[in-house]
Amino acid sequence: MKHQHDDYSGPVMPLDVAVDNDCRDFRGGHKAVCAILGEPYGPFQKRLSGAYPDHHLRPDDLSRVVQLVRGPAVRAWFEQVYGVVTYEPTPVPATRDAMQALGKLLAKEGEFVASLAGGAADSRWEAAEVAKLEEHGYALIGKLLGIMAGARKEMEGCQHG
Repeated sequence: MKHQHDDYSGPVMPLDVAVDNDCRDFRGGHKAVCAILGEPYGPFQKRLSGAYPDHHLRPDDLSRVVQLVRGPAVRAWFEQVYGVVTYEPTPVPATRDAMQALGKLLAKEGEFVASLAGGAADSRWEAAEVAKLEEHGYALIGKLLGIMAGARKEMEGCQHG
């Protein structure tokens, strides 16, 4: 969905714009966010919207909105500002087979990284090499975090069940 601030050309989308976009994309939009948080629509919607620059969310309200909406624009804002990458792992069963498959993947990825050593020897990285390295790295991290989340979910299920 496209919003009024989507064409922002700065290096980092302002946080208020990110909050506005995520709230608009949230199922039911600003009205739903206000209703779920138990806030009156008129005044609170003005704090959520970038169209009212004199109305700002208080830090505790920002926290509540971000926790509820969990949108990609605010996440991207934090990633850009802090120079980090975030993951939301999808838990997968941490079975023996999954662990063995992960071990094979780690060995395969280790071979891939070793193959890049020649390219790194000249200290000159090409865009395609960096893109390939990032692709492999992010995929590996995502799979590992998924198994870790699955193991935690199983552990917590056993403790509470």
